[in-house]
Amino acid sequence: MIAPSFADIFFNNCFKNGILPICLPREICDQLMSDSTMGSNARLTIDLPRQVVIRPDGEEVPFEIDPFRKHMLLEGLDDIGQTLQHETEIKSFEQKVAGERPWMPSITLD
Repeated sequence: MIAPSFADIFFNNCFKNGILPICLPREICDQLMSDSTMGSNARLTIDLPRQVVIRPDGEEVPFEIDPFRKHMLLEGLDDIGQTLQHETEIKSFEQKVAGERPWMPSITLD
């Protein structure tokens, strides 16, 4: 999704839902809308690894994205998936705490 701006809540929710919101200057957005009149030749490409929007004429328009959010999108991770990448460390911690504090109830990821 490309626009000059997004409301904060919407912007943050896009990332949580695997959607890339790209903020570009209004002039660029207007040019992209104009490109859409090219019919089937109006191919727009988003290159997330390189952080560029590629217009139908080949012009590359750079955009900014937080490195962590970029990583999450490229890896297809949500908050739970990000946490589960640390499953081994979490289980190790749980076992350590269970041994040090046997009176505490055990909560596991299993």
